[in-house]
Amino acid sequence: MDTYIVFGDSAAGGLKVALRDMGLDGESVIHFSDIFSIGPVWQLHTEAGRKYRVDWLKHYLSQDPYDLFFEEEYESCFQRTLTCIDSIPEQATIMIWSGENAHEQTGLRYVLYLLREKANRIVVINSAQAHREIFNTKEIQYHTWYTGEIGPEKLRVIIEQRKCYHFLPPDERNRLVQEWESLANSDAVLRIWKNEKIESVQEDYYDKRIIKAAKKLHEKFQENDFIKAARLIGEVYGHLNQYVGDQYLEYRLRALIEQGVFKAEGSLEAMRYYSVKLST
Repeated sequence: MDTYIVFGDSAAGGLKVALRDMGLDGESVIHFSDIFSIGPVWQLHTEAGRKYRVDWLKHYLSQDPYDLFFEEEYESCFQRTLTCIDSIPEQATIMIWSGENAHEQTGLRYVLYLLREKANRIVVINSAQAHREIFNTKEIQYHTWYTGEIGPEKLRVIIEQRKCYHFLPPDERNRLVQEWESLANSDAVLRIWKNEKIESVQEDYYDKRIIKAAKKLHEKFQENDFIKAARLIGEVYGHLNQYVGDQYLEYRLRALIEQGVFKAEGSLEAMRYYSVKLST
């Protein structure tokens, strides 16, 4: 029996549906309810590192009083995933899904570190590459960065064709584990995928894009009125070729409000409750 490891709830949900439709619902799917491109991953393989991460997520991303995931569920979900990984039977082939984004690539290196003492056969599936090779045509070019963007029907085709399945030899496993150790010594809170490498960048990396998007929306409507925060974040998110989640972008919008770059009206406790406009 194979064991699948994926990163994110949507990726896990789609994969479970695909396996069920193939009659393989007995296969094990392990996933992290997290986005590893954002927030600190400093020493995440230790208890101290995990506490550091969850404290950061609670402080900077947990603003909505009706969304208590980081307050009540995150730590237990994370620990449950670690327990599942530690309990993978030695005869299982481990299939790790990873697209072309810092979230899944960071997760891949983290999981390989956790598996470093296991002798299981490990296969990495590049979901983004597989999607391109199977579904792109001259007429239609898809740009899919993240496994969670791929529907169950297409995931099933990738599995059936075993497209972009890459068996990890020992030397490559060791290299990726070493890359995790380097990431785990960094205090960066934002990572991007660039030139097939994970690159740590400053936390304000997307600030200019948020400002540019606001200017674009003002010009589009030929007015300088307040814009719904959710609409602005959606405009930025829709044009990214990275996977960071909208919560991080909203955290940066709130930081720009604090800096006086934006004015706000409404309650900042949740994105849907307030609107913004550029101060100048």
